[in-house]
Amino acid sequence: MTRRPSRYSAVAIALHWLIAVAILSMIPMGWWMSEAIVEPDSQALAYRVFQIHKSIGFLILALTALRIAWRLTHPVPALPGAMKGWERFAARATHAAFYALMLALPLTGWAYVSTGWAVATDAPLAVATSWFGLFPIPHLPFIEHASEAARRATAWMAMGAHSKLAWGAIVLVALHVGAALKHQFVDRDGVLSHMIPVLPHGDGAHGLAPEPTPAVRWAERLAGVAFVVVIGAAFGLAARPAPRAEGQAVASTPAAAPAVDAAVTPGAAAAWTVDKAASTIQFTGTHAGKPFTGRFEQWDAQIWFDPADLAGSKAVVTVQTGTAKTGDATQEGSLPGAEWFDTATWPTARFEATAFKALGANRYEATGTLRIKTTTVPVVLPFTFDEANGTAVVTGRVELDRTALNMGMASDAGGDWVSKAIGVEIRVKAARQ
Repeated sequence: MTRRPSRYSAVAIALHWLIAVAILSMIPMGWWMSEAIVEPDSQALAYRVFQIHKSIGFLILALTALRIAWRLTHPVPALPGAMKGWERFAARATHAAFYALMLALPLTGWAYVSTGWAVATDAPLAVATSWFGLFPIPHLPFIEHASEAARRATAWMAMGAHSKLAWGAIVLVALHVGAALKHQFVDRDGVLSHMIPVLPHGDGAHGLAPEPTPAVRWAERLAGVAFVVVIGAAFGLAARPAPRAEGQAVASTPAAAPAVDAAVTPGAAAAWTVDKAASTIQFTGTHAGKPFTGRFEQWDAQIWFDPADLAGSKAVVTVQTGTAKTGDATQEGSLPGAEWFDTATWPTARFEATAFKALGANRYEATGTLRIKTTTVPVVLPFTFDEANGTAVVTGRVELDRTALNMGMASDAGGDWVSKAIGVEIRVKAARQ
């Protein structure tokens, strides 16, 4: 027979307190951000808190899996013999409920974010998930790729279960803490010292409780798990969304006919070789009320330009949209999505300038078209051109309307999260061939 230890192991104690601190931090965080996310003044902070909340949730899920594995392979201290039978049953059932809850809370949260649907606004909101900005966490594919109606229903049920399970956690924490204090200050049996090594042991006068039979042990576990399942299932089903009003639909922009990338015909003006290391294509805007700046790390440009031969000038720029970087892992994870750049289907964007006009001094204007995904729009790009010793520097800026380009229209057609106006800035250094 395996000898029961007098305390939990150091690993079990560390996992217990890490998970406890994480859960206790998550509850007020969740309450605050659910209200703050819809307020313009607190939206930017709430967005970041939401990302932290998701990251801590996945941490709890991983630590819980480790703790369960450790618990199944390491004996735990026995309960005091003086405990009544119903108290022992309740204690073990509560422990089982805690394990079930520590799995159910992050899993319902994972299901919710996988839907790409915001319950607060009852509208799509595709946001990628990354773990503390270090690496992406994939959404559950059987939810992410479901129909819009299924994702909406799942979002409401998952959030309904998630929020009520948080209340279940509060109840269990209160019971757990209350029982621990009773053992420490009323029963004085040293149970609290099992998890807090600095506390003295009980006097042992009451002996140890007998081991439950296998049938009783399974009943304890089922009672605890049932507590969590009933709460989650009941409130998840109760939180089903109301039917949409007739004719209500998610705002979107009809896709234009795909633009065909024809072979590039060289211009008649002088050709230039771009110095990629000294050149940039950046984009700017606001997200959740906060300015952001991004860049494309991979792009190619073919340029033929001569101030003395504007009619023979031409430029074609191809951008690998999947290389967009903003310094925010969540933004970077969202941009390749289907409603933004849709890099899986359309990996490149293309700008072609076919008409140029002098504006005086070193200022010029290029007129052309920009194609992103299946949409092509006309673009007028003002720029400066400065040449010395066969090397030229070109700088320009244009403001684009992302809604005209059918970007983010399912999640944010009104520009509540991401600004409709997106600035694109170029700085190109090139050598005349």
